Amino acid sequence: MNEQASPSAANFDQAELDKFGALANRWWDPDGPQKPLHALNPVRLDYVRQRVTLQGAQVLDVGCGGGLLSEALAREGAQVSAIDLAPELIKVARLHRLESGVQVDYQLKPVEELAAERPGSFDAIACMEMLEHVPDPGSIIDACATLLKPGGRLFLSTLNRTPAAFALAIVGAEYVARLLPRGTHHYQEFIKPAELAAWLRAAGLQLEDVSGLVYEPWRNRARISRRTDVNYLACAVKPGAAGDR
Repeated sequence: MNEQASPSAANFDQAELDKFGALANRWWDPDGPQKPLHALNPVRLDYVRQRVTLQGAQVLDVGCGGGLLSEALAREGAQVSAIDLAPELIKVARLHRLESGVQVDYQLKPVEELAAERPGSFDAIACMEMLEHVPDPGSIIDACATLLKPGGRLFLSTLNRTPAAFALAIVGAEYVARLLPRGTHHYQEFIKPAELAAWLRAAGLQLEDVSGLVYEPWRNRARISRRTDVNYLACAVKPGAAGDR
């Protein structure tokens, strides 16, 4: 079946979708182009798991890629829906679902469209390594806020717009160590925590935490850190009913 995302969804960069779609066939290869992502995934999962009880929770993964985090969340007992706008990635995610037997509802759909269909449906939403790749990150956050139940939590990860991030995430990772394909990131699209916090406030969400996320390529390991000048994670809550499940 040849799926296409809604033509009304304009909050994407086709070149970005094509770039990541070209990596789809090796998305699940731990030694492939997404090797750093495989190392980050357990840390991302633990960050969510410490703040939301995943067993039985309704969880959405926005910008799910090939499904690394989606499947990890589902293995923890969550009922996971996952969306992306790259058809190649959704195809790979669904194929891997057949191999793993881990049930995730993958859809080729913009988050803004899903927000119109299912407001107030999710206990938790993850949007990892995506905001720096879209034209309007605030629109993504608004849609996620709409999709959350009162007391639900939004989990984000992105890159800070600092000289350190340019040196490590672009020059170091893409050109020197060649950990990522060249052109994976664009420095001008990186997001300062204060900018992220402003978008969250505008969407009616309350920022609870910002933590650094450090990748150590010599160990192929990642860890939480106080250092937020390169990668960072954030958690925000939608005011309302108690979100601690």
